[in-house]
Amino acid sequence: MSESIATGRARMPEGTAPVLDRRTVETDNHNLLPLLQPGMRVLDAGCGTGAITSGIAARVAPGGSVTGIDTGEALIAQAQHNFAGVPGLLFEVADIHSYAPAEKFDLITSARVLQWLPDPLHTLRSMQALLRPGGMIAILDYNHEKISWNPAPPPSMRRFYDAFLQWRTDAGFDNRIADRLLHLFRETGLTHITTQACHETSTTGTPDWEATAGIWNKVAASRGVQLVNDGYITEAERVAAMEDYNAWVANTGQSMQLYLLAVSGRNAE
Repeated sequence: MSESIATGRARMPEGTAPVLDRRTVETDNHNLLPLLQPGMRVLDAGCGTGAITSGIAARVAPGGSVTGIDTGEALIAQAQHNFAGVPGLLFEVADIHSYAPAEKFDLITSARVLQWLPDPLHTLRSMQALLRPGGMIAILDYNHEKISWNPAPPPSMRRFYDAFLQWRTDAGFDNRIADRLLHLFRETGLTHITTQACHETSTTGTPDWEATAGIWNKVAASRGVQLVNDGYITEAERVAAMEDYNAWVANTGQSMQLYLLAVSGRNAE
């Protein structure tokens, strides 16, 4: 499939900003916490609306700086508005593959982004080129094939989810990127590589159950429109998946786990 189609499918659809806004470095990128030190220069590639990026800035203060980049102009505009005046925090519209900052970074991080790129090895090498000697890259991402629901979701949502994975595969995206990260880090020549399980488990009865387990209704409401337009499901199937899954979350769902791994590695001195 062409690069333009992959780019179009990866673009964040309208309505996803609230999902990004509710994330924090403490709850959604906690793998970074042991790596962040005051005075560090950090790049957040694919920063979205900047919610996690701002938390990184707080942890490298005083004396540190954080740059968040994203190809989405609307996302960067929102980040710049939301976090205007935060010391040491800068947001730019930029592509990691062509980004050319004046200085290199101590740490480059990217969360839930490589899953939307057709050549993650090229992306890691682009990051490495922006890293100072001894600096670190830290990536967090999914294996979408290892999601688990208890009990099983409604068949209509399962059909939607399978179509979503096929839609991604046909665009050249890796649904199992989390489990490939270790190999990719080794291929770039990074050393001192560590892997950490960061699975996100939601259980019924907790305050955030509807928001976290209901993520697939948000996907069906946003990405689902793309699937319909691209011929992977019908509009009736999309609507049925949302209605049936809403009922599952409200009445029968007990738990859902998203499979994530965090992998970090160090550049040569």
